[in-house]
Amino acid sequence: MNLSLSAVIVAAIAYLIGSVSFAVVVSRLYKLPDPREYGSGNPGATNVLRSGRKSAAVLTLLGDSLKGWLAVYGAAHWFGDGADATLALAAVAVLLGHLYPLFHGFKGGKGVATALGILFGLNWILALGTLSTWITIAVFFRYSSLAALISALFAAFFALILYNFSHPYVWAVTVIAVLLVWRHRSNISKLIAGTESRLGGKKGSGQDAG
Repeated sequence: MNLSLSAVIVAAIAYLIGSVSFAVVVSRLYKLPDPREYGSGNPGATNVLRSGRKSAAVLTLLGDSLKGWLAVYGAAHWFGDGADATLALAAVAVLLGHLYPLFHGFKGGKGVATALGILFGLNWILALGTLSTWITIAVFFRYSSLAALISALFAAFFALILYNFSHPYVWAVTVIAVLLVWRHRSNISKLIAGTESRLGGKKGSGQDAG
């Protein structure tokens, strides 16, 4: 099996892993309403939390994060640490699976939890730096979506610091950041209009960044 074919297979597997929406799966296990049909309609941990089942939201968050990590870890285990381009491809593929899941009508979440898992799979220092950025912005400004947007941009910046410009990880993280910003475009409009809800605010359709 040549490397190019192997890389395609890894990308396909990563996409299928990403296509498992834990918001939908966990909600079914808990016999909760489909998260795509209430609140913001976003199948992510934030919307599952609106069901009132915190444990379901936590499991959704963990599941979506772990699948991002698993796709990258699996690629590393198969090819070894030297196959950076293949790991980068797996990273992008698993996020695309989460955003546009084959198993759930191509209606996925916004990718923040999965992206964090991906970053831990690529480089734990990169992941911790990005997570710290999210926490800082969320604490000071109390906008989950703003924290996600800024963290996505900083993730690409951190990757550039850790690796040279031509490294596959830099390009993968940049693509991931662009995808996250794109998926949060409705949140951007609400932030500009001043209608985005804050963390800890009233429950409703509100903001989602998961």
